[in-house]
Amino acid sequence: MGGSPGNEHFRFYQAGFARVMTNVLVTGSSGFIGKGLCASLSLAGYGVIRAVRQLRDMEAQRGDGGQCVAVGNIGPDTDWSQALAGADTVFHLAARVHVMKERASDPLAAFRAVNVAGTENLARSAAKYGVKRLVYLSSIKVNGESTTRDAFTESDAPHPQDAYAISKWEAEQKLHEITAETGLEIVVIRPPLVYGAGVGGNFIRLLQGIDRGIPLPFASVRNRRSLVFLGNLIDALVVCATHPAAAGKTYLISDGENVSTPELIERVAVALGRPARLFPVHAGLMRLAGAVFGKSAAVERLLSSLAVDNAAIRRELGWVPPYSMAQGLAETANWYKAGS
Repeated sequence: MGGSPGNEHFRFYQAGFARVMTNVLVTGSSGFIGKGLCASLSLAGYGVIRAVRQLRDMEAQRGDGGQCVAVGNIGPDTDWSQALAGADTVFHLAARVHVMKERASDPLAAFRAVNVAGTENLARSAAKYGVKRLVYLSSIKVNGESTTRDAFTESDAPHPQDAYAISKWEAEQKLHEITAETGLEIVVIRPPLVYGAGVGGNFIRLLQGIDRGIPLPFASVRNRRSLVFLGNLIDALVVCATHPAAAGKTYLISDGENVSTPELIERVAVALGRPARLFPVHAGLMRLAGAVFGKSAAVERLLSSLAVDNAAIRRELGWVPPYSMAQGLAETANWYKAGS
């Protein structure tokens, strides 16, 4: 099984819908999601233009086919003219994301420069060069950091709580303004945690911990977390780029299976062929330890719920995740065991 949707998905969507997508620009093409999207689009026969920051990024991607264009840092003054030439669709994945050690004196201003002003500049340039649709990868953090009883939906009032989430919400609003001014079609996708071949961050650390047999103190946690496999996200991105009914919409996506932290650990352990070594620790003690070691946010993500309702994209676009969570975790585990 491949880590991204097969060509049959793209052919089905393209053949069934009125909007034709031919040449696409992908920003963030050297990232985890961007690499997977570009590879899938190239295999499906689309003309792919990969926006990269500098020449060495171009060299790293030459083997994947398509055209690479160096655009430098993304911001209000980025020149998109070469990258947008001939493109009819844009997938805007690039963003300033969380960093472990923030060095900016004004983090919100730094996020806004890239994620808001940079996105606005790209969208206005895209409209100028005749691009018909821009698919924007936002974040479930626009909705908030956690859920209590009900899962997040598109109709919930946005509740961004940090500089990154605020900048993504402001970018969404700016994009809808540009649609009203220029006619450029915008589709916004807000995913939760994305996993798959090439994943990094906390998910790769989870894989490493389980693989090494490290006991984990989450046996008594009773939360609900939504995730999305890279292959499912790529499939949803393409549907949102090609389905005429998606224009102007915002969609939340997920694998459609909510799991608790211990359930996720057990499923990852099965995929790795390792035992899940879980033991119970009171949540209050874990939060205290997180505060002492400066890991409160990471601990809270493991203890709290963040559930996503993907009913709207299923209902309105007929989208069904092509991969189950078990398949996605197996793909991720195989990549990890092969040397990650």
